[in-house]
Amino acid sequence: MGVIENQVIIRSIMAGNNLLPHDRGHLLWTAEDGVSRLLLSSMDRWVTAILADDDIDSPMYGSSSQISASIIAKGDGIIAGTAMVDHLIQIWAPSIQISWRASDGKKVSNGEEIANLTGCRDSILLAERSILNILGHLSGIATETKKWASKAARQVACTRKTTWGLLDKWAVHLGGGLTHRLTRNDALMIKENDLASMDDSSDDNDKKIAQLIQSLEIDDVTSFVEIEVRNDKEAITAAAVWQQTHEQENKKFVIMLDNFGPERCKDVVNQLESMNLREAVLLEASGNITFDELDQWFECGVDVISTSAINRGVKPLDISMIVGD
Repeated sequence: MGVIENQVIIRSIMAGNNLLPHDRGHLLWTAEDGVSRLLLSSMDRWVTAILADDDIDSPMYGSSSQISASIIAKGDGIIAGTAMVDHLIQIWAPSIQISWRASDGKKVSNGEEIANLTGCRDSILLAERSILNILGHLSGIATETKKWASKAARQVACTRKTTWGLLDKWAVHLGGGLTHRLTRNDALMIKENDLASMDDSSDDNDKKIAQLIQSLEIDDVTSFVEIEVRNDKEAITAAAVWQQTHEQENKKFVIMLDNFGPERCKDVVNQLESMNLREAVLLEASGNITFDELDQWFECGVDVISTSAINRGVKPLDISMIVGD
């Protein structure tokens, strides 16, 4: 079987894998039900802050003349943020009516109309920059995520290195990526600092990992358990102890291979398989993963890759508002 055929099979498997706990986007938004209460709360907080930074601290009812305006895409991309703009208008600018031509998750092309607005001139001009900033920022993330997801469907997750918190994760979800945990308490994630801060004078990380996993109260875990490891031995220790103590419990256990690279990840996979430990865990690769090198990850055997590159420091989608006659 050739490399290309292998990649197609791997992509197909990943696209159909319903077992990944990193897919939490449905808790934020679904096409059927729209925005969840969790996401709506985040929208409300961010809208208030964004408007306050523009010196707007009370609703804009307006009494000036009526105008119309169009929001236009000045580049190709995936739209994200329309529900947030709707919330802004409903609460802060009720004199504005907006009609969307492209809803959240839809693809637009350069020059395409995204929405049409009518209403009080002062309200539209006051809200203009906030509306465009919201759409540009979130659509930029959705667009970048879509680019990655087109090469690695259902395999790429973002991290908690975000600018706008849950809103960025929502944009990742709209672009076809995986959100990973939504908040710190959404999943139990054991990272290097957690191990370093343990009340244990030992410098033996393997011992700390074993002790911590053995002591876990799984019933208190919301969704899944994940541990960050730095070398092969720590990965094998984590998998072995989990299999011995918790495998029968109904929680997923993820081992994050931090800064391993494709070849080292493949070696860990092979070792876990030879020890009959691979089925007990999910493997996540993270650190220094770039879009240009994405193909190298298709055959290393991990279940998911996580990166902040799809949502952090991403170029916003270029969007403008044009006032009509």
